[in-house]
This record gives sequence, structure tokens and C-alpha cells, in this order.
Amino acid sequence: MIKKAEKEFIFEKDSVTAACHASTVLPLGDGKVLAAWFGGKREGDDSVGIFLSVRGTDGKWSAPELVSEDVPVPHWNPVLYEKQNGEIVLFYKYGSEIPDWTTRYVILSRSGEVISKPRELVPGDVSGGRGPVKNKCLRLPDGRLLAPASTEQNKKWIPFVDISDDDGTTWYNSGYMERPKYKGAYAGLIQPSLWRSKDGGVHCFMRSDKGAIYRSSSFDDGISWLKPYRTRLPNNNSGIDCDTDSLGRIWLIYNPVDVNWGVRYPLSLAVSTDNGKHFTEIMKLEAGRGEFSYPAVVCRNDTLYITYTHKRKQVVFWRIELEKE
Repeated sequence: MIKKAEKEFIFEKDSVTAACHASTVLPLGDGKVLAAWFGGKREGDDSVGIFLSVRGTDGKWSAPELVSEDVPVPHWNPVLYEKQNGEIVLFYKYGSEIPDWTTRYVILSRSGEVISKPRELVPGDVSGGRGPVKNKCLRLPDGRLLAPASTEQNKKWIPFVDISDDDGTTWYNSGYMERPKYKGAYAGLIQPSLWRSKDGGVHCFMRSDKGAIYRSSSFDDGISWLKPYRTRLPNNNSGIDCDTDSLGRIWLIYNPVDVNWGVRYPLSLAVSTDNGKHFTEIMKLEAGRGEFSYPAVVCRNDTLYITYTHKRKQVVFWRIELEKE
């Protein structure tokens, strides 16, 4: 299924910040690729900001630059999105404690420069963060924008989908998904990853604290969601991401470890040809020991663009060309 796979590091170890995590990737139509992540002394430290690098058409990455506010407040989980008018939006979380997050954003030029002041996505919101919480947005054929979201307030991890019918200018909440139980306890579910199936349904996989990936579906374009259920896919309470290709195959990146807060290795790429019912591992992106986590994947023109955390010191980029079968 794979025609060609190339791996590279976006920057040299310790050349930018002491630690980094939670990358996002966005390929552009002109052949450039944008990638962003948070970096600083350590996760949650006041020094942490959002950094961005651009991969040119020559295959070289630009020197990472700080693109968030240079203020002593932790920044988290950037997500890149290209609007229908070609503007590039960089969403990110802002705040010292996860339950108190707000979501902010800046507009970027197509070469990665910040061209707007930081703004709050939903002014006055106190829910713990709106818009995408880790993974990319999904734009439906009619233009509706779905942002995979979740909150972590009052020790409850609850997913939802934020919806925009004006390409990200205003947002409304789909409503929190029903909390399923596993072995008598509520499952904590966060950080959905969205895809649309050929029948028009919208679906998501979610990180959980119960040793497995959970799934939910919507058949009204994201307005309402079925009760999430446990899949056979293992999850170590770490981030996942997926995307679909032109044939409708789902490409999933995850740590195949079924222990809550388990190790974050290996990191595997798997594929499903039946809308997520079964997956087959295609390759291990990282087979050794270490932290390899928080993947981001975008499929454009049957090519996978992938980034993820490499031992909290670097960000890895893969470009994988797919065969059409």
C-alpha cells in the first residue's frame, strides 16, 4: 500500500527549546508544508510557546520561530487549519491549568508569518477550551467546519464537537457526548480525531483512560453523536490521529499499548478498508524504546503528511506516498 516513505527531523536536538510536544502539520497546494508545536523548558511551564517551521519546495525546513504571544503563560496543543479563502489559522490552548484553558488563534501568511494579533476563539468562554483540542478540523462538502474538542474540568474528561457554519468565525457546541462506563467506572474520553465516510456519516476515534480507543458517529453532520463505545484498538491514554485517502481507507497512527498511562512506544501506522471496523498494521514509524507520541496526520493527493513527538526533544516529519489499489 506504500509506494515511498521518507522520514526527517524538522530541527536538530536541543537547537530550539529544552522540550517540545504536540505537533500539527498542514501541507499546502504549492508544495510547502507548515508544522507547529509547543516548546519550552517543560510542558506546562510559563516559558512554553508555540513554534512554527516551513518546509520549502526544496525539502528544507526553515528555522523554527515563535508565533504565539511572548508572555509568561503556558501555551499548548497547536492546530493548523487552511480556510476556504486561503488564510491559515493557528489555534492553540492558553492557560496555566488544563481545566482553565481558553482557545486563542492567530492568522498566518502562507509562508508562516503572523499577520494578526492573537484573539480568543469564543470570547468569554469558561468551559475549558473551544475549537480543536489537539487534532485537525474536518470540513464537510457543504463547508461546515467540525472541530474535535474536549474538556477536562471537575476531573471529568468529556468530548464534543465544535461547529462553525461560517468557516471558523463563530462556533456552537454540539453538546457533550454521553459518558460510557467500563467495568463500572465512567470512561474519560478526550482529543477526538474525525473522519467522514463515503455514506456521509461523520465519525471519531478518541483517546481514553480505559486501555482502548473509543468511537462515536454522527449522521446529521456533527449536530448529535451516538454514545461512544470501546473498540478493540489499544490505547495507552496518549494522543492518536487519523485521516482518509481517496479510496476511503482510514490511516490511523497510535501507540498499540493497552495500559492506562502506559509507555508511548512503539508508534504504529495502521489502515482500515472497512470504515474503521478492522485495522491492519502497515509499518512501525518508531519501533524502539522512548517517547514517540501525539501524532498528527493529513492525507492530501494520496500522500500522508505526518508529524509527532520524538523523545520530547524533536519533532519528526514523514512524507508517505500511497499506492492506489
